[in-house]
Amino acid sequence: MTTIIMIVISIALLALSIAKSRQKSKEAVLIAKKMFLGTILEVAGVMAIVGLVLALLPPELIQKILGGSHVMMSTVYGALIGTVTIMPAFIAFPLTKSLFVSGAHLVSLAAFLTTLTMVGFATFPIESKHFGMKFTLVRNGVSFIMALVIAFFMGVIL
Repeated sequence: MTTIIMIVISIALLALSIAKSRQKSKEAVLIAKKMFLGTILEVAGVMAIVGLVLALLPPELIQKILGGSHVMMSTVYGALIGTVTIMPAFIAFPLTKSLFVSGAHLVSLAAFLTTLTMVGFATFPIESKHFGMKFTLVRNGVSFIMALVIAFFMGVIL
């Protein structure tokens, strides 16, 4: 539903832009098309590699790692798995629930989810190409640390 709403809003704003300036709107669409075509192969490659890794790792292994007897290590493992994984939220949330039901620690799952959305190891080459190496390193480092802090507080709260 959210995707449909975003598409409708985008089309409405594009129509408004065309009404205001047809030439500028055409230029903007051409720039967006060029950017899309320039990054689609990189994104598809990253998703293919991650999909292959996820296909090779059985869910039982991930559940064992995230539900181990030592919560702190399970949390670090969860953060590392989330860091190198890329998946849409509509897959990540049900996966996290099934991991929780299977015995994974809540704190490690919080670390998994937050790093999954905040840290981009898999997209690192693309991000560093477009934003620079220093920015990418700092953003990912701060995001990883904050994900661990968030996971810790989730453990305290819940």
